[in-house]
Amino acid sequence: MSPTPPSGSVRPSAVVNEEIRELVARAGGWLYGETRQRYEVLRDEWTVATAAERGDIVEAA
Repeated sequence: MSPTPPSGSVRPSAVVNEEIRELVARAGGWLYGETRQRYEVLRDEWTVATAAERGDIVEAA
């Protein structure tokens, strides 16, 4: 698994989406424990990436 990029660095949404798909596939579609936590981090990263690609302003949490 790739680490989450440092604050201020945004990976393309397609890259993050692919990592999400791979995570879910490896988990057989069931997300529990650490796998669920990783999914949530990736989901939030994907949200920021898509907003950045659209040009929306997103404040860091």
